[in-house]
Amino acid sequence: MSMTSTASRAIIAPSLLSADFLRLGEEIREVEDGGADLLHVDVMDGHFVPNLTFGPPVISKIHAAARVPLDVHLMIEEPERWIDRYVEAGAAWLTVHVETSPHLHRTLQQIREAGAKPGVVLNPSTPPETLDWVLEDCHHVLVMSVNPGFGGQRFIPSSLRKVEAIAERIARRNLNVAIEIDGGIGLDTIRSAWDAGATVFVAGLAVFGAPDRKARIAALRALTAAT
Repeated sequence: MSMTSTASRAIIAPSLLSADFLRLGEEIREVEDGGADLLHVDVMDGHFVPNLTFGPPVISKIHAAARVPLDVHLMIEEPERWIDRYVEAGAAWLTVHVETSPHLHRTLQQIREAGAKPGVVLNPSTPPETLDWVLEDCHHVLVMSVNPGFGGQRFIPSSLRKVEAIAERIARRNLNVAIEIDGGIGLDTIRSAWDAGATVFVAGLAVFGAPDRKARIAALRALTAAT
């Protein structure tokens, strides 16, 4: 069942994992000038996911260079140990995996008390029912439409059913919680994700792999506005 979003405008969050790290400051300015609403920053620890990326010192530099908020996605074990550090580094949105947080309610409270907007991430095989007792404490929910750890993967179509199920839960409780989707989002997938109920779109290669980032961001947003 389609749950077409009632939001007036899609939020586009280019993923810095797909940027040219040697030109990171220029890459940030280019996508910001092109209309990016957020910058998505993937933090990986080599344990929860098989890769390593940004730590707090790098994120603090990104924050200093950025004009839009940082959407920081913690793909790490024991995220509660690091929340204050990442908020101090500049995370405006901070998202933790339900799979890594046995005391998820407490962790979300910790994020909010540190000064960031708390979110929960669900891996492709994690059911939406895991949100049932914390949904009121979330600013956003991030649905992984690929397996976390690497960019450039193919979109998993079954993730749309999960977005729909989460959108139904949010609507039933009359909550103001954004649904974000990450993985394989591009010109061929963004509309179906929007129709399912997502409003925040993480796009890596779809933006940074395009020769004209402004035109690509505009094209992605236009697809969500098409009737």
